[in-house]
Amino acid sequence: MDFEKLMVWQRAKRLTVAVYEEMAPCRDLTFRSQITRSALSVPSNIAEGMERFSIKEKCQFLWIAKASCGELRTQIMIGREIGYISDSFAANWIPESRELSNMLCGLIKKISN
Repeated sequence: MDFEKLMVWQRAKRLTVAVYEEMAPCRDLTFRSQITRSALSVPSNIAEGMERFSIKEKCQFLWIAKASCGELRTQIMIGREIGYISDSFAANWIPESRELSNMLCGLIKKISN
């Protein structure tokens, strides 16, 4: 299965691009680096996992991608509260990260069976 064809990877990549674009002007380099790295981790770990041979390895990387969704969601919430991320972006990104997390659970279950 090509990871590029997976809807979860496509959506995670789109979210990552959006986070990078929106956070580019952020002057807090530590925060900007952390949130972009957690966003980048999601599609990257999906890709790495799907390129692995064993089911166990595939699932391990998909679990890491799912965990990165939670990390990203936390940073979005904090970024909104401290004024780094607008309410409108947070209102889109938070549910998207939740949906990606749910999609990853479904993919893990599918691969595991």
